[in-house]
Amino acid sequence: MLKGFREFIMRGNVIDLAIAVVIGTAFAALVKALVSDLLTPLIAAITGSPNFGSLHFTLHHSTFLYGDVVNALITFVAVAIVVYFFVVFPMNKLAERRARGKVEVTELPPDIALLTEIRDLLAAGDDGGPKPALP
Repeated sequence: MLKGFREFIMRGNVIDLAIAVVIGTAFAALVKALVSDLLTPLIAAITGSPNFGSLHFTLHHSTFLYGDVVNALITFVAVAIVVYFFVVFPMNKLAERRARGKVEVTELPPDIALLTEIRDLLAAGDDGGPKPALP
């Protein structure tokens, strides 16, 4: 049982996933700091409110705190933008460069494949018919 667990843990996928979680956590902290220290004050300079967490409205004696949702939305959009431009976009460009030099192999249509087979048989001198019996 422990041997199976050790093999599972030592598999490349599990280790890669653990590394991704650690890097993702650090990356999330970096983006959160970017949003709270740079982006939010920039928006506050335009709108006049440095923290959106205190924004709310009241309806029939119920208070709705929508400011935290605004903060989370700004953080989410910032994370999505950073992930796209610093991870997804460069990886797509890299994959595109790698694919440029490779010729894509496609399956031939059946009629072309049949003609190719006939050509190859004729070139080999074999008509594909029955062989004459040897005396």
